[in-house]
Parts: sequence; C-alpha cells; structure tokens
Amino acid sequence: MHRVVVLALDGVYPFEMTIPAKIFGTAADPRGKPLYEVVTCGLDAQPVRTSADFTIAVEHGREALMSADTVVVPPFTCDPDGDVDWFPPAVAEAFALVRPDARIVSICSASYVLAAAGLLDGRPATTHWNEAERFQRRFPRVRVDANVLFVDDGRVLTAAGVAAGVDLCLHLVRKDHGSETANRVARLCVVPPWREGGQAQYIERPVPEPAAASTAATRAWAAGRLHLPLPLAELARHAGMSTRTFCRRFHDEVGMPPGQWLTQQRVRHARRLLETTDMPVDRVAAASGLGTGASLRRHLSAEAGVSPAAYRRTFRALTGAEDRRVHA
Repeated sequence: MHRVVVLALDGVYPFEMTIPAKIFGTAADPRGKPLYEVVTCGLDAQPVRTSADFTIAVEHGREALMSADTVVVPPFTCDPDGDVDWFPPAVAEAFALVRPDARIVSICSASYVLAAAGLLDGRPATTHWNEAERFQRRFPRVRVDANVLFVDDGRVLTAAGVAAGVDLCLHLVRKDHGSETANRVARLCVVPPWREGGQAQYIERPVPEPAAASTAATRAWAAGRLHLPLPLAELARHAGMSTRTFCRRFHDEVGMPPGQWLTQQRVRHARRLLETTDMPVDRVAAASGLGTGASLRRHLSAEAGVSPAAYRRTFRALTGAEDRRVHA
C-alpha cells in the first residue's frame, strides 16, 4: 500500500493538514480496499501547535518519513523574512530521512520549506499568489509560476493554496490509479473532480449581482453536446443574450473566452474516452468535437505533452495493474 506521510510543523494550518487524509484516505479499489495509508508525523512524537486555538496529538515522529512513498508538507505559521529560526536544523534533518524515490508535495506557503531544503533549485514551482514575489526574491534559483494551481515536476510537486491542495492530491490519485478512481474520490468528497494545474489561481473580477443572468445553464447544455459544432451565436441564443453580452459575461464567470473553454472541455472529454474505451483515435476526436485525429493529437500534446496512443497506454497500464490486483 502506498504510504503518505504528512509532516505537521509547529503552527500548522489544520485544514490544509487534513487534505491528504481526506483525499488519499477516501481512495479505494472497486472492492473498497484502501489504496493509501495516511500517517501524520511531527518532528518528534509530541503535540503540535496549530495556527488555530488548539494543539494536535501526533503519534509519530520524523522517523515515519523513512517509510514514506509520498511526503506532504502543509503550510504553517511563519515569517521567513522575520523569524530567525523558521527553518530549524531539525527540519533539514527530517528531510534527509526521506527516500530518494519518494514524492515530496507542498501545499501553499509550505513551498518555502521545500525551497529552503534545496529541493526546488532549478525546478518550476508555485506558491500562493500573495507570496510569489517575496518567494522569488528569497529563492531566485526557483522558477516560480504564480499563475497556476499546481506544478507537477515529477518527484517534487507544489500547490498554490487550499483548494489547489485538493486539486493536487486528486491529480496524484488520478496519476496513480486513473480517472475513475479519482472521480469517485471527488464525488465522495463533493469537490470538482478535475481542475488543470495550469488554470489561473485567481481571476480579478467583480462578483455578479444576484439578479444578473448567468451562463451556467448554457455551459451545462454545451457540455452534453461537445460532439456538435456549437458556434458562438448558438451558445448566445441558448443563453438568451446578444453575442457581445454573452462573451463578456462568460469571461467574467469562467475567466476565459467561450471558444477556449469549449476546447478545454473537449480535450478533457477526449482524455476520459481514451482512458475508459477502446474507441479509435479518430472516433474519440469526433465524439469529443475535436474533428480529426490530427486535431486531437495537437491539442492533447499541448495540454498533456503526449500523443493519444501514449496517453491511453499509460492509463491502460494502471487499469490493468489494478484489475490484476482485484482478480488476484
């Protein structure tokens, strides 16, 4: 069983600390067998102060990191510019216990810890947008991207904030066990099953007035008709708006133009078909509204960096391994 160890440092944010236990702890195979073991540890087996008005009893010390397949570091109260001992030697010693092949994940400003440990040097990473400028000044060797939800750089992964921590944990479940398992976890936790890591962290826009018309119903309508052309005029007509008003309101609500959103939804639908069916690539492209296999290859390569065939092989390998475990 894959072991996830959450390292709770003094001043830990309680909500973020429990994200891995909730997401990974919910993941199970089709027979209900847990796929992950989640353990919380501190630098020693002593109560850990949180950022709230309570402490938590932690049964495991840093030695738990030695058996971790994935280490998750949630954010904690600190001021890297003001606190002299915000990164004490004990933290560096704890990271030295982590196996070289283990994944290391930070949520929100815990990216400071990974950077201070030298784990982000030369790597792309993200952190909370409000910390990005200070983070970059302090760690100039890190390639900071403040405009994404999370960054997966193989062994080291960073998430931008609270909800992005959920997104990243779901991304890892999906990467480990496929979309069906991750979607099942998302449904049980009542969270969105998929938000791309490259999606913007935040969109500066006013909150619409309650009486204002929304494009939500049209988006839901379009999502069930991705195989059709869906020209802009037809979307606006369904929403009962002029094309200009529809485009403006759509961008206000979603943060991107309707055409870009449609392409994003079509690629996601194509990925799901590649993972769950044996349909030829050309049929997947047609069923998802991308037209031709060449168009699907271009869009999937831009989003995931692989061809449809390679993408399908990856997830079929995961599914096959899971099926073999179930049958055994």
